[in-house]
Amino acid sequence: MRTIKTSTGAAISLDGDLLAILETLYREITVKRNFERSFEDMIQEIQQLIEQMTEDERRAYLAESLFLNSVKYENDRAEALMRKLTKK
Repeated sequence: MRTIKTSTGAAISLDGDLLAILETLYREITVKRNFERSFEDMIQEIQQLIEQMTEDERRAYLAESLFLNSVKYENDRAEALMRKLTKK
């Protein structure tokens, strides 16, 4: 299994687990900087990780990201509907 590294040197295994990448980004960029990070800091780190991936790895992680985001979107919509229904 291939690994890539963050700018801080943390290794990330490319095993298809998007949440592992998100957890590493959170720990290495957000927490290590005491929550003093910007949008640009995070985008730069993400781009640096993407550059280390092959085209197939990028495609797989994009699919995983879109899936997880669609589930989050659906859950947010359902939650908003439930709040609206309980207010009536």
